[in-house]
Formats: sequence, structure tokens, C-alpha cells
Amino acid sequence: MSYFHSDPARANQKSNVRCVAVANQKGGVGKTTTCVNLAAALADMKNRVLLVDLDPQGNATVGCGVNARILKRSAYDVLIGDASVRQARQSLEPFGFDLLPSNGDLTAAEIRLMHREGREFALKEALAKVVHDYDWIIIDCPPSLNILTLNALAAADSVLIPMQCEYYALEGLSALLDTVEQVRASVNPDLEIEGLLRTMYDVRNNLSSAVSDQLTENFGDRVYRTLVPRNVRIAEAPSYGQPVTRYDPTSKGALAYLGLAGEMMRRASQRADGEAGHRSN
Repeated sequence: MSYFHSDPARANQKSNVRCVAVANQKGGVGKTTTCVNLAAALADMKNRVLLVDLDPQGNATVGCGVNARILKRSAYDVLIGDASVRQARQSLEPFGFDLLPSNGDLTAAEIRLMHREGREFALKEALAKVVHDYDWIIIDCPPSLNILTLNALAAADSVLIPMQCEYYALEGLSALLDTVEQVRASVNPDLEIEGLLRTMYDVRNNLSSAVSDQLTENFGDRVYRTLVPRNVRIAEAPSYGQPVTRYDPTSKGALAYLGLAGEMMRRASQRADGEAGHRSN
């Protein structure tokens, strides 16, 4: 079941959904944390949101309070064609958004898809049937480059890159940007960089400040103004199966993700205004 039901009157209209893949090939950068809390923050701002857990570890699923071991249907079933998104998604009533959950079964999807023609478009084809149900679709990618990540990048309009402000993070960023270019050249020429999000930021750390400055110098306004701090509430929230915006709504972590959601919505509005102006000319 879902909060957000398809409207037949919209079926032939152009969808305004924004599909964002959250990716970084370097682990431990707050990728899944960002997915869960961004989905919750966007929902708090009255958006219709679907969170897609495409990581076989299922951390986003667990972080939303869903038992990944007893799923009737999951992202695995959707990718191999045994279920639709509408059949597999779960409505997370306390948080106001929908989840397409996953668990370890998703690892087998890589094998099942290996010899399938158009295997990199399995997720895109599945999501195409629910684009009118949502304003935002957030995809939690695996931390490695595989067929699941390729499916996410093929389906997405853009990539949000969470990263710690540390020396090795720049190396990981370079690798991911190379991957994005390869995806553009092969399966999704319209893929954009949604933005770079600085996570686990420590204002007391000189290296964090130096790397942050370097990012801003190199990428300009593609770096979000929002900084997600190191925050104990963000770290605690998943163990309670809640986004930090529910676990402690007034914490610095919750306010940071609400700030990120606001930035993303403003950018989306500016993008839409620009496209409308371009069409009128």
C-alpha cells in the first residue's frame, strides 16, 4: 500500500518527478544515512517521496524500521520482473514516504540480470510506471560499481554525491565522476550531477575546512551550502529504525537534512523556471 495513488487523469501528462541516485564508490561517507534522512525531510516539506533501497545490505530498509528478513516482496522481485513497484513498495506511515525495500536477495539479481538484454534498464522500466505517484524518487546505490549501480544511474535524472571532507575522499570523487561520464556515454546521456554534499563535517578539523574549500573552488555552486555535521543523533537514529528528523527533530543533524531538502527543492524550482523560459523562447 502507498500514501500516493496514481491519478488516471495524469497518465498522459509529462511527469515532474525528480529521480536522484545517491552514490559514492567509497564506503562510510553517509550515503544511506543521507538517503533515509533526505527522503524524510522532503516528505516533511509535503513532497510525495519514494525511497528505493538498491543496496543488498538493506541498511536503508532497516534504518526505516522495516525488518529486511521477512519481506514478502522487495527490490529484487521488481528487478527480475516478478513484482511491480506498486506491489513491492511499503508505506511508512510515521515518516510520510514510501519505501521499495531490499535485503540480501538483491545480490542474486545481478546473476539473474547478467544475460538479460537491456539489463541496465530494469529499474528505469519499473519506475516509469509510478512516475506520476511521486515528486521525488531517491535511490540508495551500492558502494561499488556493479549492475545494480548501473541500473540506478540509468534510471536517475541526477547523482547526489555525499562525501567526507578528508584527503582520500577526493580520490573517490574522481572515480565516481569518471563513472558518471561513462554512464552518460553509454546508457544515460542526460545524467546530471545533482550536487556534492559534505557529510560528517567537523568544524574543529583544519583538514575538513581545507578539503571543503577545495571542493567549492573546483565545483562552485554544485557544492551544497548545507553541511551535515558529525552528530550523535544522526548516528543513533538508525538503531531505532527512524530518520533523525523523527528521532530528534531539533538536533543539528535533523536541521541539516531539512536544509538540504530545501536547497534541492529551490534548485528544482529554478530548473523548472529555466526550462519554461527556454520553451517560451
